[in-house]
Amino acid sequence: MRYLMFVATDPDNDADPTGEGTMPIEDWCDTYDAAGVRIMGERTRPAQDATTVRRRQGKVLVTDGPFAESREWIVGFDILECADLDEAIDVASRHPMAAQGRLELRPFWPFEDAAEEAT
Repeated sequence: MRYLMFVATDPDNDADPTGEGTMPIEDWCDTYDAAGVRIMGERTRPAQDATTVRRRQGKVLVTDGPFAESREWIVGFDILECADLDEAIDVASRHPMAAQGRLELRPFWPFEDAAEEAT
C-alpha cells in the first residue's frame, strides 16, 4: 500500500533532543530508498512561499500563503510503499522529524476500490 507521509513542525510539543530511535536523514533516505520503501520525497519551501488556489462560482481565486492558519507547517513529504500501516508507522518512527516534529501518514486511495464502490 502506498502512503503519503507529511513531514511537519510541531510547535505544541518539545522536541526530543536525543532523537532516540530515529536515524540521521541521510541514513533514513539511503536505507529506505535501497529497500524500495521510499518512492520519493522532498523538502518544501516555507509556508510564506505557498500559493493557495480555489475555484468559486467559476472564478479562480489565488492567495499567497498556506490553505489553513496554523502554527505547524509542512516542511516536506515522502511517498512510501509499505506492506501495511504497521510497516509505514515503523518507517516513519525512524525519521528524524519523528523526534522533532510530526509525521502524518495518509494512504493513497486505491482506484480499484473507488471503482468498485461506484458500482
